Amino acid sequence: MVLRQRKAEKFIEVYTRSLKRKAAMLGLFKSKKRTSRARILIVDDEPDFVSTLQCRLKWRHCEVITAANGKEGLEKAISEKPDLILLDTNMPVMNGHEMLEHLRNQPDLKDTPVIMLTAICEAHDIAAASSYGVADYVTKPFDFTELMEKIANTLENKNFG
Repeated sequence: MVLRQRKAEKFIEVYTRSLKRKAAMLGLFKSKKRTSRARILIVDDEPDFVSTLQCRLKWRHCEVITAANGKEGLEKAISEKPDLILLDTNMPVMNGHEMLEHLRNQPDLKDTPVIMLTAICEAHDIAAASSYGVADYVTKPFDFTELMEKIANTLENKNFG
């Protein structure tokens, strides 16, 4: 009985070390800045991307809200009042730039920080996003650790936490 317990404890110890190493490789514990408790709205029409990003943000103890297009994103922003919005550009129904325009016309949402997460990296798209005062512009594919730093910095600048 004692031998089994020792083996189990050893297994748990080795398994925990392995998980910590894997998490460190993924950059899950790299940022020391606070992102926990942040309400983050992800607006993107790619379900696999949204699911992956949602999982990683929840790992960081963020509350995640999702929307599949700009219209749904605007509705959720109005009802949920997120601390930060991660916004794609090309989406059906309403694109990211249209959502930004509507968002900036909402008195209680006009100062909500937005980070653009998009595959489009053309100068006129970046300029259009900048004209709406986005906090940052990140092109896909991106490094998750760098994105988390940008999120943490944006929330810190908003005086979150």
